[in-house]
Amino acid sequence: MRQAQGAHCRLARTVVLVGMMGSGKTSVGTALARKLNVPFLDSDEEIERAAQMSVAEIFERDGESFFRARESEVLSRLLTGPPAIVSTGGGAFLAANNREMIARQGVSIWLEADVDILWNRVKGKTNRPLLRSPNPRATLERILSERVAIYRQAQLKVTAQSGFSVDVMAAKVIEYMCATPGICEEE
Repeated sequence: MRQAQGAHCRLARTVVLVGMMGSGKTSVGTALARKLNVPFLDSDEEIERAAQMSVAEIFERDGESFFRARESEVLSRLLTGPPAIVSTGGGAFLAANNREMIARQGVSIWLEADVDILWNRVKGKTNRPLLRSPNPRATLERILSERVAIYRQAQLKVTAQSGFSVDVMAAKVIEYMCATPGICEEE
């Protein structure tokens, strides 16, 4: 199937993957970029490179609002380049200005996953500053419930299912992209 392969599609706009921590934005994004032969850019990695410290260290030293301002700056820069796949941090899409910027210059795709899938992917990881709490699963559930209405504003939604491999999820995303005018052009 042409859509699932991605080999015959040329990316016309930058695709910005949004969603919760653990939804697969980085792993699926890397696979998408490989299948579509475009760059993969991770906004958190770009912030870490510029700051020469981890996201967790930035949160600890400068606070979340400082981090969110840098996140918007980096996202703006990533959207101005040639079409690419961009993975964002889980909170990037929460800012109205980021959602507007993405809609103007790219396309947002929400990688939706239920709390059980998310928890299985993030439990035990130490690089999730928002989950540093006495009950990280309850914190994850609360964050998800607070963000769902905003994630629903993404231009496309692709839902993960338990057992989907990264490549299967990437193929699903490409299928949705190719079925949506203006994202993927026939070569």
